[in-house]
Amino acid sequence: MTVHVAVLDPLPMFRHGVAAALSSLGHVVEEPADAAGWLRERPDGIVLLTLHSAEDLDRLTALCRLRPRPLVVALPSGEVPALGVRAVRAGARSVLARAATVPVLQRAVSATLEGEVVMPAEVADLLLAEGDLRPARRPAPPAQQVTWLRRLAQGWTVARLASDAGYSERAMYRLLHTLYDQLGVRGRLEAIILAHEEGWFGG
Repeated sequence: MTVHVAVLDPLPMFRHGVAAALSSLGHVVEEPADAAGWLRERPDGIVLLTLHSAEDLDRLTALCRLRPRPLVVALPSGEVPALGVRAVRAGARSVLARAATVPVLQRAVSATLEGEVVMPAEVADLLLAEGDLRPARRPAPPAQQVTWLRRLAQGWTVARLASDAGYSERAMYRLLHTLYDQLGVRGRLEAIILAHEEGWFGG
């Protein structure tokens, strides 16, 4: 059965590799600029969406709100368990590490098209450990730390952040790692996504 597949990833080489892998299964692989419009034209299609940032998670959430609900396979580019859980909660049908091999990608897409849910065991374990309830909203950290997270989300480097805040780069790294520990996250991306989800950036 020929299926239309949309690949949403910033790197052309990755998109071309996915296209080659899935075209060999008989699928038509496309790279739409407007994924929502593409899905309206191809409601039976499947979307492969790479998760690099909080904006990608927003994009996933928006796509999964479309009706009929589309098939979306989320491809976390790092910190797969935590991002995978957030992707499932946002509505992704399956989760697959972006670094997965071609055979694993092919199997995951085929299984998802057949109505199965595919995800790494570590994502399933984390979902089971956390249960179905979302954690209660937590209070925001001090305003200065929220500002740091907002600026990191805007693309600031740690060096620029340190200079602006009046710290050495080494001290800034220590302060950020302490903040990540306090938030219960493992790095910058998880911290930014958490801040975005909790509404600390406003809006």
